[in-house]
Amino acid sequence: PIALGLLAAQGVVPLEALSPFALAGELGLDGSLRPIPGAVNLALGALAEGKKLLLPEESAKEAALVEGVEVYGAGGLQEVVAFLRGEGPLGRAEPEEGPEALEVLDLRDVKGQAKAKRALEIAAAGLHHLLLVGSPGSGKTMLARRLPFLLPPLSQEAALEVTRIHSAAGRPVRGLLKTPPFRAPHHTVSYAGLIGGGALPKPGEVSLAHRGVLFLDEFPEFSREALEALRQPLEDGVVTVARARASLTFPARFLLVAAMNPCPCGWHGDPERPCACTPAAQRRYAGRISGPLLDRFDLVVEVPRLTPLELARAPEGEGTEAVRERVLRARERMLARQGRPNGELSGRALREHAHLTPGAQALLQAAAKRMLLSARSYDRLLRVARTVADLQGAERVEEAHVAEALAYRKAL
Repeated sequence: PIALGLLAAQGVVPLEALSPFALAGELGLDGSLRPIPGAVNLALGALAEGKKLLLPEESAKEAALVEGVEVYGAGGLQEVVAFLRGEGPLGRAEPEEGPEALEVLDLRDVKGQAKAKRALEIAAAGLHHLLLVGSPGSGKTMLARRLPFLLPPLSQEAALEVTRIHSAAGRPVRGLLKTPPFRAPHHTVSYAGLIGGGALPKPGEVSLAHRGVLFLDEFPEFSREALEALRQPLEDGVVTVARARASLTFPARFLLVAAMNPCPCGWHGDPERPCACTPAAQRRYAGRISGPLLDRFDLVVEVPRLTPLELARAPEGEGTEAVRERVLRARERMLARQGRPNGELSGRALREHAHLTPGAQALLQAAAKRMLLSARSYDRLLRVARTVADLQGAERVEEAHVAEALAYRKAL
């Protein structure tokens, strides 16, 4: 834009030729145009202003994903000048085809672990945050990586929203991202890498996982600062990054799945290998996750390591497709009843749509008193029970649904 402004001031490019266009791009020393991040968002801005858009070729393909805006791409400044002077054509950019569908990871690959698989189903249906606790090799990561394939596909609106975030982060975008994203940052990720940041704030992993799954393996090994920063997006579905030059709010409504060992050595409670940790070391390890953060998990499930004999005898269980069909039916019931998944209900809306039987209400209140549940934990328990009922096609939450929800409240 600066180079074209100077050329227009010198009379090389007609000023009236620039007026219909919004321009963006990075100019190389050799006159080539280099791709820039955020092309999808630039296209939406041009559409709102009623402008055509002129971008570097690679960015133009990305911007062309937005319907209703004319996007032109150029490889160099010379091409742009010739086009604006009427001395040469520039073709309209066409969007690239979307990325190839990922190979579906099947739940049958995980032997045994019926309770953990059921927790995955509940988490996918109602968008409930899940914490998996188990020894190394118990299958926690395999389970987590199969969760995205249980989720419903993204709507057109959600796909565009996810694509905009990835575009703003400077990630290559090849067509609309129509499948829920799966992000699994290493535990050494920085605060800015996880939450977002930079001199000009860019989305972090929590935003790149928007409408999808954020998997945090070795959960207690993440920095305390980064873990505590998760509390805002988990509660509000957005994250605000404030810097001296700008303060931006990014969407961050994701399904959090975390995995951790039961102790520093990993073998506490294992049937074959003894634990080498002292009780004090175990308490310090569990204490790395604060109570308020732990309180935001709807489901806390133990994933025991199976012995070779147990693995050989373990039934295969249901495949991903059968479980996904139940998840889709349950999600349809939720959307028809209240317009959103159960995991996003709170306050009056939760009470209005829970529909507990008297027996279920009595069991829930007795459990809350016995387990000293906070108001937030009580609501989360109620949301899980509502999802269990939806998976079974029940109109009202019964005692059995509350009892199953209580089974996923393991204490660390």
